[in-house]
Amino acid sequence: MPTTTSPFTAETWPIATCLHGIPTVGRDGVALHDASSETWDDMLAQVQDVGFSMIELADSHIRPADLEPSRRDELLSIAAARGIRIPSVHLQRQSVIMPGHEERNLAYAHRTIDAAAEWGMQVFSTGLHQPFSEAQRRALWFWTAEGPKDPDDPEVWDAAVTRLRELGRHAADVGLRMSLEMYEDTYLGTADSAVRLVEEIGLDNVGLNPDIANLIRLHRPIEDWREMHAKTLPYANYWHVKNYTRDESADGSWATSVPCSMEAGLINYREVVRDALALGFDGIFLMEHYGGDSLGNCSTNQRYLRSLLPKGLA
Repeated sequence: MPTTTSPFTAETWPIATCLHGIPTVGRDGVALHDASSETWDDMLAQVQDVGFSMIELADSHIRPADLEPSRRDELLSIAAARGIRIPSVHLQRQSVIMPGHEERNLAYAHRTIDAAAEWGMQVFSTGLHQPFSEAQRRALWFWTAEGPKDPDDPEVWDAAVTRLRELGRHAADVGLRMSLEMYEDTYLGTADSAVRLVEEIGLDNVGLNPDIANLIRLHRPIEDWREMHAKTLPYANYWHVKNYTRDESADGSWATSVPCSMEAGLINYREVVRDALALGFDGIFLMEHYGGDSLGNCSTNQRYLRSLLPKGLA
């Protein structure tokens, strides 16, 4: 296990949790974005209770770009009182190449970058996935239904590169890393395509969020998880981690997956975390889980992940 070149130890490595376990709309019908300070405090109390001191703020829950300064300060004050920091924002399903919404989504991403800097964050995380299809909204697990697909069109590819490079330069100007999340049926949907996209963007602060679990859960033939990690980890600068059990037929005619703990799933994180550290990964880990007690599972996974990280000096 590397101990001399890692910037953190098992005890100090920044590990945040997602907020999937927190409803985006309360029982009173009020969106979390507009909720009372008491609701926000309850959310952060739950995070604190399961042992996290950091959260990723996904715009599915609260949109930093659309929050009034007084409410921003209110949220940050509540978080500080709970000993919780917000080092990253994740802008999701607002693709800059979404047909008919390109300029709107690009402007929103720019506003989110500015907001992230004003909030004192370190990472702007985004991707090219689009809103759920109707079939995905109806499905028990959204990844089992077909969603939007990026086209095999060189002009659209070039537009993605150009717009993401524009966002990356903006992020660099305000001191943020920008990380692109791997996601099926987008230009970040295979290891080769994701690497090509980052290389064509060509900015030091723009890297990959190698969330390979998004791909191994698909009920279709997939790339080998070891090969995907080998190709993408050299470009990783932020990392959503989760896992799934997977079973499939030898002829590729069927496959199935179920969310599980990081330790129990198809991806061997003991192996890929070691590989990432050896390559110099120094980013934030974001614990993610779908279904059941998401926060509880993220807490369990945090304890497991810390057991894989470099030990401090005795």
